[in-house]
Amino acid sequence: MAKKEKSKPYGSPLDTGTSCCKVESVISIDERGQMVLPKEIRDKAKIGAGDKLAVMSWEKNGKVCCISLIKIEDLTVMAKDMLGPMMKEIITK
Repeated sequence: MAKKEKSKPYGSPLDTGTSCCKVESVISIDERGQMVLPKEIRDKAKIGAGDKLAVMSWEKNGKVCCISLIKIEDLTVMAKDMLGPMMKEIITK
């Protein structure tokens, strides 16, 4: 009998070996526009009280289709990794 392949979440567009696009939870927005991240997700992402998160959005056909939260520390590292080599090249010219 052939083995059945396990379903996988959509992969990263950069194919870095990480996965993304997994529905972790369904949440509601209250009348003040606030939401609560479930404790399991906060623990998994190591998000604590006072942590800063960047809110990033993607648009398609003029409508926001995806909203993502990124810890500021991770965003800083990503920016340095992307911009660092470009800045070095600019400085050395």
